[in-house]
Amino acid sequence: MIAPGRRVVVIGGGLAGIAAALDCAQAGAQVTVLEVRRRLGGAIYSFERDGLRIDNGQHVFMRCCVAYRALLARIGSERTVSIQPRLRVPVLSPGAPTALLRRRALPAPLHMAGALARYPRLTIPQRLSVARAALGLARLDPRDEALDRVTFGEWLARHGQDPNTVDALWDVIVRPTLNLPAAEASLALGAFVFRNALLDRADAGDMGFHRAALSEAIGEPAERALSAAGVEVRFGWRAQRLQRTGTGFEVHDGRDDGLSAEAAIVALPHQRAGALLQPLLPTLARDLDALGSSPIVNLHVIYDRRVCEEPFAAGVRTPVQYLFDRTAAGGAPPDGQYLAVSLSAAKREMQMSADALRERYLPALGELLPRAREANVESFLVTREHAATFRAAPGVGALRASARSDVPGLALAGAWTDTGWPATLESAVLSGHAAARAALAALEPAPPFVVGGAVREAGAA
Repeated sequence: MIAPGRRVVVIGGGLAGIAAALDCAQAGAQVTVLEVRRRLGGAIYSFERDGLRIDNGQHVFMRCCVAYRALLARIGSERTVSIQPRLRVPVLSPGAPTALLRRRALPAPLHMAGALARYPRLTIPQRLSVARAALGLARLDPRDEALDRVTFGEWLARHGQDPNTVDALWDVIVRPTLNLPAAEASLALGAFVFRNALLDRADAGDMGFHRAALSEAIGEPAERALSAAGVEVRFGWRAQRLQRTGTGFEVHDGRDDGLSAEAAIVALPHQRAGALLQPLLPTLARDLDALGSSPIVNLHVIYDRRVCEEPFAAGVRTPVQYLFDRTAAGGAPPDGQYLAVSLSAAKREMQMSADALRERYLPALGELLPRAREANVESFLVTREHAATFRAAPGVGALRASARSDVPGLALAGAWTDTGWPATLESAVLSGHAAARAALAALEPAPPFVVGGAVREAGAA
């Protein structure tokens, strides 16, 4: 615990800021969260349109996302999510029966051997080559800096993975987790994903889903939890300037309002964080700009009848990457169906109009879901996240910052910080915990030191 009355300001009310604020308040600090929006949750939110609750994106997690799941329990939201008893991924392709990637009750990595042996999207020689590559991947250390100098696709090619194999299997996992295809993604982060989700522990990759709308699962319960912890949340507050003072920091918005604190945690998206931090940490600001970004596009399709029996599915040999049944969560009529199509690394789709996306993706859904061909589309909505994540390309490891900055008392949080994880829900929460530890350490009284055999407090004359 720290001395009473010590103040911490958290700039940003996303997952990282929520986790950091709760930790600091639990340690006894007086905490204020500044959030530019009128809600918490950051990039994880919902909105209403025509009586439906629409999530901005499909934020899936895994059983190995321990910190994220603990945060859900902490804010009272564990009942709004569900986790598969065992990993099961239906894979749809035009004109072909549904294939399944599912684990068996065997230790890792044997738990996926049966699914791979029967996977019809690959030939038998391709399946054997995948098994050999997986064994090689299991021997890699994601912390090896050399792995961040090449793409995952280059490594796969050197280990016998042809373009069809990459498309039909490796990218089914890489693209949604790294928000880049294997051909562009860092080998270090690709190795991390496969090691942690599939190779090291049998149940780690069991997938978790939000059964409620995201605002109901994250933003609203987080606001209640912060209030119960004594945290002040100021909505509609845009931090325009952060400066050092004799006692800590002062944050200003565009209305000349100021807020003072002895420690500050910047928990903003990396591009906004870089702009705010540039006067204090110009080198870091340049690194954050170099991180780049990768977009995600989501298509929200409302049919007048049920067209898909799977709660979610991946797509192979189709522009549809992943689709999710959000009928119940979105409040759609039970005799219809609300499908959300998630498109990662969607640089091309980001430039397409809603009409062009409709023209391309409704026929593609019809090729995967025969009943969709006869159904009426009652609504087609597009949501776009231009900078959904940092760009997880080679060299990204050297650009990600640690939680403890070079300015005493100033900590950094966000999925873009150096958590070891890609830009995921888990990374965001882990970063919040790390930033809270760094900020709280700056508020602790300095330890006594010995001078000539006498114990003195630091700073004593």
